[in-house]
This record gives sequence, structure tokens and C-alpha cells, in this order.
Amino acid sequence: MSDASVTCTHLSFSWPDDTPVFDGLSFTVGGGRTGLVAPNGAGKSTLLRLIAGELRPTGGSVTVTGTLGYLPQTLPLTGGLTVAEVLGIAAVVRALDAVESGDVAEEHFAVIGDDWDIEERTRAQLDRLGLPGLALDRRLGTLSGGQVVSLGLAAQLLRRPDVLLLDEPTNNLDPDARHRLHDVLAEWHGCLLLVSHDRALLDRMDRIAELDGGELRTYGGDFTAYEEAVRAEREVAERNVRSAEQELKREKREMQQARERAERRAGNAARNLKSAGLPRIFAGNMKRGAQESAGRAGQTHAARVGDAKARLDDAERALRDDQQITLELPDTEVPAGRTVFLGEGMRVRLGTHEVFGGAGLDLTVRGPERIALTGPNGAGKTTLLRLIHGGAGLGAGPDPAGEPDTVGGPTPAGEPNPAGGTAVAGGSGVVGGSAVVGGHVRRADGRIAYLSQRLDLLDPDRTVAENFAAFAPHRPEADRMNLLARFLFRGPRAHLPVGALSGGERLRATLACVLCAEPAPQLLLLDEPTNNLDLVSAGRLESALAAYRGAFVVVSHDERFLERIGVDRWLRLADGELTETGAPQG
Repeated sequence: MSDASVTCTHLSFSWPDDTPVFDGLSFTVGGGRTGLVAPNGAGKSTLLRLIAGELRPTGGSVTVTGTLGYLPQTLPLTGGLTVAEVLGIAAVVRALDAVESGDVAEEHFAVIGDDWDIEERTRAQLDRLGLPGLALDRRLGTLSGGQVVSLGLAAQLLRRPDVLLLDEPTNNLDPDARHRLHDVLAEWHGCLLLVSHDRALLDRMDRIAELDGGELRTYGGDFTAYEEAVRAEREVAERNVRSAEQELKREKREMQQARERAERRAGNAARNLKSAGLPRIFAGNMKRGAQESAGRAGQTHAARVGDAKARLDDAERALRDDQQITLELPDTEVPAGRTVFLGEGMRVRLGTHEVFGGAGLDLTVRGPERIALTGPNGAGKTTLLRLIHGGAGLGAGPDPAGEPDTVGGPTPAGEPNPAGGTAVAGGSGVVGGSAVVGGHVRRADGRIAYLSQRLDLLDPDRTVAENFAAFAPHRPEADRMNLLARFLFRGPRAHLPVGALSGGERLRATLACVLCAEPAPQLLLLDEPTNNLDLVSAGRLESALAAYRGAFVVVSHDERFLERIGVDRWLRLADGELTETGAPQG
């Protein structure tokens, strides 16, 4: 559809507690690929939800021209759904099966409509997105997080939308899946509005729309061109600020000098009049005239100072306020010879399928090792992290992100689940259709912190400050608030419920709780830590991890991020086997 577009007119929205998000926002996005960027918490996901109709504006209007498709940042899916149900074709497939078996009831033809080729189109779309051979009756709980994202995108593309909204579509995707997404979007001819912190993806956009301060500004070209334009704007703004500061200083100096000259003239005039012996009335008139002249001059200089202050204020407002989180990870030094984790023959079964096959996986983490765990979607990377953290047979059902649920997260107080213990021999734990069926696990003193891919560690009904207090109960409240401020939770923001936060804000809150927990972690387990994190904050996380003196195991498909955090050991998990590699591999 050539005229597909999204138009927002005087759009306003506030949360139920009257916290404003937008006030009178107006813009139009037409055909082509538009990347939407902004700091975490600026309202990107909220804007997409308003356009998609999931939220109702408190003022103004949203108009979508054409059929709409929407892939949210967090897919509202349960592990019990089948692939056909997620794709929205289950009823059509059942009707086709009925007709093929000889049932020619009229309702079947009504359900099928024009979709006689739905299975062929579906298979082509799944193949295109790297999901070949995926059975339509397969349960969602058996898929990885990346496979779920690709499946959600396939569901939207099958609708043949004219307008497509994508919120962080590369989250959890391995390099091959990302490249397939790039190819799909390169062929897109409708109206695409995409929220992402993925530089490679943003560099494939036709334009970049920046949401800042409740306003939307559009820049032609890709993300690299946008960065160059923003850098040029900042340089001009900084020059304007410096110039305005110098002008204000000059006007203040000239006003002071004029005041001093007027005072000297008034003093000289008074002495001259007294020595000249002029009549009192004449002397008084001359004195008043001098004072009035000095007053007018003072008013002129004061007005010029006021104008200079106004120009400085305007220049400072034009200067971007790029807020950055400040991360200083605990100064935890782990001796080089200390074993913080030992796993031998670890085996996990999902139904009748063994995720880690053969004799199982062996893994030892010693001292301050910095390990990158790579591999394709569905290989079991998240399962392995959770096994390292929690122990055998812990958890509460299938992982919404798609990995088998074999281990649980920490309690709200931030301590490891007490059922995990320090040594586990598998064989008895069965949860959500999965089980640890063999192996031996030994951990150090329990100081292992786990940042889950699905960000479900915090209590959504409690505030950021309350969650943080549960993880660091012995810190003075003033220290806790100072630490939260470093993660950009200042003042009222620290007292928002976690459930009201954006994806990026929830990640920042989780990072604060995990990284500043008591006792300080000696081993960090990070599952896609840059998902939903804005580019500036991702850079701060890179610096913090590079300076961290403990051990970490990180799962990430962000090659640039892995290159910058000082990884010294690379592991690849694929086909149920864990192998050492000398270089990053997707």
C-alpha cells in the first residue's frame, strides 16, 4: 500500500498515577523504514502501544492508514501454545484438515476463506526466518527466546500488513537470525516503524526519528548519518553556550564598570558643586539630573545583562542532556586458582529429548575468568546459565523465553534458592516437563548473581527502592538511594513500581539489584544483558564489566559488546556439546 502511514495529532498520554508521558505530540511517519531512538524511559514502547491500540490516549488521536502488524518487546505468550496458535492459523489448518478428510461443512469454507495456501505460505515464511521444519503442533515452551521472537515476526508478516511496528526485534536473535531479519526488512515496501538499540539494524533504516523531551525529530539517512548530525548539532550548541557565557560575562563587567564610573562622576560633581559655591537649589537640580542619567544607564546595562542571560538559557536548552548510568561494580577480586563453579557430566532432558547429549557437559570456572557463551538459538545457553546458578530440578514451569525450566532464580531477598545447595547429583528433579538427569555440580560460597534474559527477578508490585532494599538490606537507606541515582532512578523514579517501568528501565533496575547485592557477587551470569539497554547505557555497562575483578559468564549475540568487555575465554554450545573456541562464533 503506497500511502501506508501513521499520524499522531496532539497526542497526549499519562499513566493512571498522572505521570505524563506525552503532551501534544504530533508527527507523521510515511512509507519506508523509520528507526525510532531515544533514551530508556522516554516512551518508545508506550508510543508503539498507543499506535497499536493497546493503550488509549488521554488526548489527541492516532490514525493508521493500512493494515497494522505489531511485534511487542515482550511477547504475551505462554509456553502451552502451539506454533500454529502463535501464528494465528490454527483454525484455518483445522478447517483444511477437515475438508481434506471429506467434511464439506459450510463453516469450514467460511474459516478458510482465501487462505487455501496458508500452510505453504507459512512454511515459506518460517524458512525465510530460519525456522525450517518447525512443526505447527510444537509447543512454545520448547523453543528458545530467539526462536520465539522469529516466530512472532513470522506471525505478523503472515498478516501481510501495510504498517509494521517492531519493538526491539533483534533481542535474543543469534547472528544468522539477525541477518535474516535484515534481509526481510531490506525488502519491506510498506511503512515500518522500528524501535531498536541495534546499530547494525538502525544502519539499514531510511530515516531516524528521535523521541526526546516529548517531541519527535526526524533525520534523513541511517543511524550513522543521524549520529553525525547530532554530533554537529551538539558542537554548534556548545559553541553557542560558550559564546553566550562570554557575552553574559562581558555585559556584567560593563554594567559594573558603568556603575563605578557613575559613582565616581557623582562624587566628583558633589565636590565641585560644593567648592563652586552655587546656590543650593541649583546644586540639587544638577545632582538629581546626574542620578537620573546614571539610573537610565544602569537600566540599559541591566536589560542587556537580562538579554544575555536569556540567550544563555536558550543555548543551554539546545544542548542535549545525555543522561548516563554510572556503574561501579563491587571491588571483588577472585584469586586465579579458586574454582567458583565445577560441573561434570551435566545432562538435561526436555520430554524425551536430551538438551545436553552424550556424556553431558563439563564446565569449570576458575578465578576471574571472563567467559562468553555463544551458540545458535535453541542450543540451551539459558538452560546452562540457570543450571550454573540454581541446581537440579528447581523452578516453576516452562520458561516464557523458551528455554526448558530446570533451575530457579534467586529469592526476592537476592539470595540463591536454598533448595539448590552446594553440591547436586542429578536424577530426581522434574519440573515443567524437563529434568536434570545426571551430573555433578559444585559451587563456591554461593556468591553467584544471575541476570535473567526475561527480567523476572524483581517483584513487579514493589517499587524499585523496595526491591533494591531486599537485595541489599544492610546498606543505609541514603547509600541505597545514591546507588539507585547512579542507575538514573532519582527522586520519584525510585518509587515507581517495577511493573510500570519500560524494558530498558527494568533492565537498569535489575542490574542495580544484581550488581549491588549483599554479599557482592564473585560470579556474574548475564543472559543478553544489552537487550533493551540504550546505546549510552550499554557503553557504561561495557566499561563497568571491563573493570570488574570477579568472574562472569555472559550470553550475548552482540559481537561488539563482547569485544569490549575483555572476554578471555570463548565457549560455543551447539548440538548438545560445549567446545572451546579461539574466537567469537555465532
